[in-house]
Amino acid sequence: MATTIYSAAASLDGFIAGPGGDMSWLTRFFGEDAGEGGDSTAALRLRESTGSLLVGNRSFRGDDPNKGTDREGAFEGEFSGPTVVLTHNPPAEPEEGVTFVSDLNRAVEEAKRLAGDGYVTVIGADVARQMIDAGLLDEVLLFHVPVFLGDGVRVFDRPGGGEVRLTRVPGETEFWCRVER
Repeated sequence: MATTIYSAAASLDGFIAGPGGDMSWLTRFFGEDAGEGGDSTAALRLRESTGSLLVGNRSFRGDDPNKGTDREGAFEGEFSGPTVVLTHNPPAEPEEGVTFVSDLNRAVEEAKRLAGDGYVTVIGADVARQMIDAGLLDEVLLFHVPVFLGDGVRVFDRPGGGEVRLTRVPGETEFWCRVER
């Protein structure tokens, strides 16, 4: 059975995107522009183990830092598997390899079915928060980037608070944790 994981690169002050969803700040820290060691072993293992993506509509339609290049798309263009988009406004025309679903539980079920025994990699802070609130998120993997953005989209935002406990996965050097239930 598939495992759900929220994976994101975050600034040291806790943002995964700048104001207005801007992701351009990220390009200098990953891929070819990052030089030696641009990909961590955890990122490579996640990419190789991901069977499907579960993406929020804002992320799906949002600012890809590699837009217009051969690295456009998830995992810098290296992912070619199925994508499930959680949205209340699906497009009129279908998109190849993309399933649009309006219900969170159905979206998670479909993404898990498509992932098989692999990971369902969750992209989008709001979808991750909804999954945590519904008890549907299994793991979190964060890559910290040496920059302060000062504003933007937070890694996790729950107005009114509410603690979510995470337990580090033994042996991992990145911030890879299981969600406690």
